[in-house]
Amino acid sequence: MASYHVAPLARLVEQFESLPGIGHKSAQRLAYHVLGMPKEKAEQFAASILEARNTIHYCKVCCNLTDQELCPVCRNTERDRSIICVVEDPRDVFALERTNEFHATYHVLHGAISPLAGIGPDQLCIKELLDRVKDRQVTEVIMATNPTVEGEATAMYISRLLKPLGIKVTRLAYGIPVGGDLEYADEVTLSRALEGRSEL
Repeated sequence: MASYHVAPLARLVEQFESLPGIGHKSAQRLAYHVLGMPKEKAEQFAASILEARNTIHYCKVCCNLTDQELCPVCRNTERDRSIICVVEDPRDVFALERTNEFHATYHVLHGAISPLAGIGPDQLCIKELLDRVKDRQVTEVIMATNPTVEGEATAMYISRLLKPLGIKVTRLAYGIPVGGDLEYADEVTLSRALEGRSEL
């Protein structure tokens, strides 16, 4: 029996399947959903993808994503420009902004140093960070890279570059999540929680 195959549908499923976190079944569901959309909706969907791809680029100051010359944070004149929070990914900026607690600036590296993956310092936006530090009155850089081997290596590498410039380099405290139980925390998390303890 010949297998049922519609080439454009198969290509659409393949495109959805290439997205992170989307398996074959989910890709099929998304493809059939798109096929079930009214033509105008499907065209709007495709146009939104192209518009985002064609208009969004790196902010010329912090390397965050923006559709203008500067991102909203860098455009905001009320932000404290003496502190820069360094993150790996634009999504980390959104996460920190949701807290409404951080009122300084960011710098997005777009990854972390990972020799095994072939990612060295030159592939990240480290040079742009060093340029910012030299040009402005920056007094502190907060390393908010992920608590992974790659994130730690990146934080240490950047710290070594900044220390000779007389800039205070701090690291985000990591520890027990709110609502978590000590008995389920691993040793590294517990030791980080102890190191990052604060006075009550």
